[in-house]
Amino acid sequence: MELKLRKTGNSLATIWPKETLNRLNVKEGDKLYAVETPHGVMVTPYDPKFEKTMDAAKRIMARDRDALKELAK
Repeated sequence: MELKLRKTGNSLATIWPKETLNRLNVKEGDKLYAVETPHGVMVTPYDPKFEKTMDAAKRIMARDRDALKELAK
């Protein structure tokens, strides 16, 4: 897919095909994240920092499962 940069005020913008936006499940006002990878830049609607935080939370919840059960009572 080729995207063309266009001047919009003092910024640059691109117009994305509707089909691509539907596949990303995004709409106007949503955030996209540009993540550098070994193969270039990946654009995603998922916040990589949030994903890392959730992975850490899952590990902690698994490790402290019994204590969390008691606290929930």
